[in-house]
Amino acid sequence: MKTLLYRIYQNRHFLLFITLFAYVQSIYTRISVRQHINAYTFTPEAAIASLLASGLLFLVILFFIRKSQQSDVFNTKEMLKIFGTSLIVYVVIMQTSGLLIAFTLNKIEQNFNQQTFVLALFSDFLDGLIYGSFFLAYYYYHKSKKHQEQLVNYHKALADSKINQLKTQLNPHFLFNNLNVLDQLIEEDKHKASDFLNEFAEIYRYVLQSSEKELININEEIDFAKQYFKLIQHKYENTYQLNIEKNSNGFVVPLSLQLLIENAIQHNMGTSENPVCINVHIDENIMVSNNMNLKRNIKPTSGRALKNLKEQYQLLSDNPIKVYQSEKEFSVTIPIIHMKNQ
Repeated sequence: MKTLLYRIYQNRHFLLFITLFAYVQSIYTRISVRQHINAYTFTPEAAIASLLASGLLFLVILFFIRKSQQSDVFNTKEMLKIFGTSLIVYVVIMQTSGLLIAFTLNKIEQNFNQQTFVLALFSDFLDGLIYGSFFLAYYYYHKSKKHQEQLVNYHKALADSKINQLKTQLNPHFLFNNLNVLDQLIEEDKHKASDFLNEFAEIYRYVLQSSEKELININEEIDFAKQYFKLIQHKYENTYQLNIEKNSNGFVVPLSLQLLIENAIQHNMGTSENPVCINVHIDENIMVSNNMNLKRNIKPTSGRALKNLKEQYQLLSDNPIKVYQSEKEFSVTIPIIHMKNQ
């Protein structure tokens, strides 16, 4: 009983539409037949009878759908076959019921003469066609909507899985690159190496925490980028300079700025006379640019980290990452993501 009431509540708008349609249909039929209006014109018994008959039709259609339909995907040929079979069964049930009622009331000759029978047959067929069409349109609309929701959830699950996979690739990248810096510092200056290690431990805690998130606030990412750059200055001092200009808010993929800053440092040689200036401009998008002074004998890199970042943004935003390179400048533009209800 609770299940029935719940289903009625779920489909209340459709049932209300059917009830109103049946009532208007009964009024129209009475006016057309009797050619005048009185209190009887608006009594609801004909509408109730149509509502009960349509309920029977819906059950017949559902029976054949569950018995015959092979998949949840809409198929016109399959739907027409189900509808045609249901319509025939419905008309047979209605005529058989009418015959039994007429036999019980001893009105077979009155209710089942040729003219009355043909009229009743046509009426049942027309009602079945109208109400059945309403039901199938409603049923397949909800089926299609549910199928689309399942597809969206499925693709979101795939995207989340892919993002998590990409993040697990970035963590070792960050770790190994900075361990290489630490290794060099140990040989050059043990005190600097000790300071670097202490700060690196604090920063890596942020890396682990942010890797669990899909997106992070720009302000948090800026703070982390500044901490990371301060860490890098233990080795390079002022040969690399960072300038951040922020005019907008929003969200970004965690470690985006750090990775792009690291990319500029990894590929360019900065000196006290000719420092590498890394500029971060945050407006409608985020542009990270730097002047070019490529290192000689640099080890070839796969560009996996930047490619990884591109793939994450492809999954999270309609705006792709843009890379620009000239003889004097290299820049990467990443989109700001504006989350709903934020």
